[in-house]
Amino acid sequence: MNASYDVKFFEIYRNQSSKTPSYVARWSVAGRRTSKTFRTKELANSHMRDLRMAARNGEAFDIDTGLPESKLASEPNQNGPTFLAFAQRFITQRWKTSAARTRETDVYALLALVPALVKDLPGRPGDGDMRRVLREYYLLPNERRGELPAEQAPVLRWLETASLPLADLEQARVIRLALDAISVTFKGERAAANTVLRKREVFHHLLELAVEEKVFGVNPLNGVKWTPPEAVDAVDPRTVVNPRQARALLDAMPRVGRTRGARMRAMYACMYYAALRPEEAAGLKRENCDLPREGWGLLTLETARPFANKRYTDSGAAHDDRGLKHRADKDTRPVPIPPALVKILREHIADFGVAGDGRLFATSKGGLYTNSAISRVWKSARKQAFTPEQVVSSLAATPYDLRHAAVSLWLASGVAPTEVAKRAGHSVEVLQRVYAKVIDGQRELANSKILNALNE
Repeated sequence: MNASYDVKFFEIYRNQSSKTPSYVARWSVAGRRTSKTFRTKELANSHMRDLRMAARNGEAFDIDTGLPESKLASEPNQNGPTFLAFAQRFITQRWKTSAARTRETDVYALLALVPALVKDLPGRPGDGDMRRVLREYYLLPNERRGELPAEQAPVLRWLETASLPLADLEQARVIRLALDAISVTFKGERAAANTVLRKREVFHHLLELAVEEKVFGVNPLNGVKWTPPEAVDAVDPRTVVNPRQARALLDAMPRVGRTRGARMRAMYACMYYAALRPEEAAGLKRENCDLPREGWGLLTLETARPFANKRYTDSGAAHDDRGLKHRADKDTRPVPIPPALVKILREHIADFGVAGDGRLFATSKGGLYTNSAISRVWKSARKQAFTPEQVVSSLAATPYDLRHAAVSLWLASGVAPTEVAKRAGHSVEVLQRVYAKVIDGQRELANSKILNALNE
């Protein structure tokens, strides 16, 4: 039993959403609210008296069910958490060891699952209202929660009452309800394959925790036949710019806004010439840069600063300092950079300096660029650099496509995949899967080189 002695009791209230009279008893254990509905106020009062007596007698209360030890034995049908309560425990357990983006992904998946795994009770709130109370309050660790807004309290009470017991997920029918929920967007449209697979992965991890805690003998998700959507990992060659197009995009940057495009030009250049991820460029400092007056330079990457909602970061800011992706903590990645990028970075430092902490890329007030700002400047630059036909195409549709273009160029130039993977921060296996079409496109060139060697 996951138990606590931190128990608080609240007033009983009349359930206004019910057609027949009913009363809701409410209390919390270790900050986690629990409620139970009764037909009469007398029954609700009797239940609360029992709970208060147990608390006065020094009994520990089960955090998941909200019941004292003596009640667990007498009410075995309630001996187990609801899906809602277990979802909150799942979030809390993973929080400390997860990156902000992982926390956000976990919550996003549960925003689809929790409203789907409920009983058909009267007074169901709107799905948007349920997602709001889950996102802004319930699916956060206790120490991250603010005060529950008054208008959200009835929504949370309904969810607490209606949420299915976690044990019900042993039924294939219930698992299929969950899989249907993660297969569509919040608007009811078909969800992208990668989104569905990410949500299923979160659902799988939650059920694995339930197996670990002996709620299930085996993961019930594994017993349901379900064909996952086909996800596309490979880079679409139609998104990849050639060097001339990349230079045109970079040259268009100073014409975007008063100074913003000019300040951000070198950041986009790092994505193209050094294949940096946007979060790696955000964390780049002057001390990481060897910028000689002539020849090749070197970037030594140490940290990344991925953007995430402030609700999920440790710092409470829109970015957290993190280690490099696919690397051990405090590991570094050296990336040689060509003279063109060395020149751009030297000019950027001369024109705009660096932030107080040494970061190369900062707003005029020293802050970090948000994803939306990076995207807006990029869209404006595309309109400046491309023809109307190219603007509506998928060519360099996002800033991340600059990284794809860099890696594609390296591979097309005959650089060994092991060296490309090392510079890009990939494993060779991922490189070959993501850039399969680019690699396949070099088959004729490779065959020609082999044939020339054989004919010598």
